[in-house]
Amino acid sequence: AALGGDFAGAWVRGAESGTLTVATTDAGDVAAIEARGAEAKVVRHSLADLDAAKARLDTAADGLNTADAPVWYVDTRTNTVVVEAIRPAAARSLLTAAGVDGSLAHVKNRTERPRTFYDLRGGEAYYINNSSRCSIGFPITKGTQQGFATAGHCGRAGSSTTGANRVAQGTFQGSIFPGRDMAWVATNSSWTATPYVLGAGGQNVRVTGSTASPVGASVCRSGSTTGWHCGTVTQLNTSVTYQEGTISPVTRTTVCAEPGDSGGSFISGSQAQGVTSGGSGDCRTGGETFFQPINALLQNYGLTLKTTGGDDGGGDDGGEEPGGTWAAGTVYQPGDTVTYGGATFRCLQGHQAYAGWEPPNVPALWQRV
Repeated sequence: AALGGDFAGAWVRGAESGTLTVATTDAGDVAAIEARGAEAKVVRHSLADLDAAKARLDTAADGLNTADAPVWYVDTRTNTVVVEAIRPAAARSLLTAAGVDGSLAHVKNRTERPRTFYDLRGGEAYYINNSSRCSIGFPITKGTQQGFATAGHCGRAGSSTTGANRVAQGTFQGSIFPGRDMAWVATNSSWTATPYVLGAGGQNVRVTGSTASPVGASVCRSGSTTGWHCGTVTQLNTSVTYQEGTISPVTRTTVCAEPGDSGGSFISGSQAQGVTSGGSGDCRTGGETFFQPINALLQNYGLTLKTTGGDDGGGDDGGEEPGGTWAAGTVYQPGDTVTYGGATFRCLQGHQAYAGWEPPNVPALWQRV
């Protein structure tokens, strides 16, 4: 404030940001800056001049295609307005259109265009072939590829998807319906899988695993039409016939749903349960829903559920772990047996295995035999 129009910016450096540098256009300010404990730097252009030049670039950009000169900013350290460009000619065109003097500007080369990033969350809307709408079930990975699990009746392999914001999102890689009701979508690099489901009031509900819940357990569903609703599991291993054919096995619940909720998340506590398949009734008068169990879907396509803990890095590579046949990323069903640490264990509850969930560590999931 004391420097007034001479002020040309300030910045810190060092591991603990311990050194402050203050820039000025007037050498007469150096003593006052140093007296306050900062380093002084005398430069040509004031911050007001740099900001004004950047504002002219902003105005000029409204009438230009700046895809090849996608980033510009005030750099107080170099006392210039920097334009980062894939083609230097595009930067020069922008500077000329803005009337920015060459002494104020610096052009830097860059090789990649910036892009926006969007999160994948269970229960959020997506559109199929820019037409019908469904809901994301659970974000997943398949090796380094990111995507999400959803219902098979939402789209066929090769169908394209866009997000709730209508931005290009991905492509259905596999889809089964009827018989089962399972599918998965591989998303493009603008979308990031998160270990969350959209809960009540827009809150994130953490996903930590996929241990199947028994009859009578509380279960909640997230969908893009009716949001967050809860109920209980009424039957496992159910078969249901729709107009298109019979689906089996699915899990039956007392949770309501409506069109557009299809494919959305069923979760019990922090454990993923399945993706919404169909049902009857609605969320005004009440109803029932059936969900495709998530573990069968993960196993069928070799997917790994995105979780807040453990190993999200992919499925079983077919080899033995040092401790035996148990392997992180594998989906285990009740009755499966593995070896670990020289002992044999039987699976008690269906789940996808993660690092830290080795059989001796989780007696609720594994019984030594």
